[in-house]
Amino acid sequence: MMQSRMIGDIKVTRILEYGGPTHDPAFLFPDLDRSALEANQGMIAPHHWVPEMNKLIVTIQLWVVHAGNNIIVVDTGVGNFKSRPGIPRMHMLNGLVREWMTAAGAPPEKVTHVVLTHLHADHVGWNTTWADNRWTPTFPNARYYLPKQDFQFCKEGKNREPGVIDVFGESFFDSVMPIVDEGLAVMIDAPAEIADCMVVEAAPGHSPGQVAFRIRSRGEEGIFCGDILHSPMQIVMPELNSGYCIWADTARKTRLEFLNRAADREALVMPVHFGEPHCGYIRRQGSGFIFEPAHW
Repeated sequence: MMQSRMIGDIKVTRILEYGGPTHDPAFLFPDLDRSALEANQGMIAPHHWVPEMNKLIVTIQLWVVHAGNNIIVVDTGVGNFKSRPGIPRMHMLNGLVREWMTAAGAPPEKVTHVVLTHLHADHVGWNTTWADNRWTPTFPNARYYLPKQDFQFCKEGKNREPGVIDVFGESFFDSVMPIVDEGLAVMIDAPAEIADCMVVEAAPGHSPGQVAFRIRSRGEEGIFCGDILHSPMQIVMPELNSGYCIWADTARKTRLEFLNRAADREALVMPVHFGEPHCGYIRRQGSGFIFEPAHW
């Protein structure tokens, strides 16, 4: 499944890997009461929360950017045939992402850049494909841009230290290190610019080195914000962290700063995990914020 839209002269296409009512709100957001969900039901049901099931709808999406002669993939989902036994919905997927990318005008061999907001397992999977009895780069002619701080965190084994929620896991070895070993990786820190069209902005907290990617064309702006946001509930409640945020206070600070910037710029916000319509705008409401869906 895919949809496309224009941001000025830049074409952005959303490709769905999977989605559904998968998460108990208390699991994804330990500090979230059902009363807050019910108070915001008009905004989040039925596309982000199913009240009858008390389940949050969570998607895994990839974003494809056509900018001039560049074809850029933003985050790469879970991937096919990746062993993730601890997360059944992600274990040994066999989906049609490659086919949808080709249909979107982005066959893997023509992709020029792969940019990763962070290195969690559900954002790096399609970096590699199983071929010739090994994990090989899915996008053989692309440069892969990896957040330096996330890479160092895993390389030094800090993700496996006691008390750390390891959302990187084996994906570091089957989806990140093969790219580094092939010499295709470029480590990035903010501020930076990629492909003359994409600005890298720091967004730490959810992971040590998470970044966001901002594009701008003809006065219009879009921001690929990774996991700064998992749900519109974090827009009306910026203090609300997911259970996967490694540095809680930093994540809250990053989120509030991001919401202010996005509202000021009237930027289209494109997270990875939102339900339909999967993107939208941050609008100010009183002293806080509200989510305005941007329909395709």
